[in-house]
Amino acid sequence: MKCVIYKGDRKQDTYLYIEREGDFSRVPEALLKMLGVLEWVMALELTPERTLVQADPEQVRRQLTEQGYYLQMPPQDDSILQ
Repeated sequence: MKCVIYKGDRKQDTYLYIEREGDFSRVPEALLKMLGVLEWVMALELTPERTLVQADPEQVRRQLTEQGYYLQMPPQDDSILQ
């Protein structure tokens, strides 16, 4: 499965994965507004063998298929809770 990754100018370390470049038709308008101006980051093939640093590739593929996008949020810093 191919996907394209964008980052917004309003939410640092937040990435939006979609199925086709420039096709935001399945992304909620409120989410697009929250992210701000989107900048293309990369395109990649999500194969079963691919690993992603901050996301489960199977979950990304499933959400792309079911809802048309995947939102990768910044990792939480659990050290501030201790």
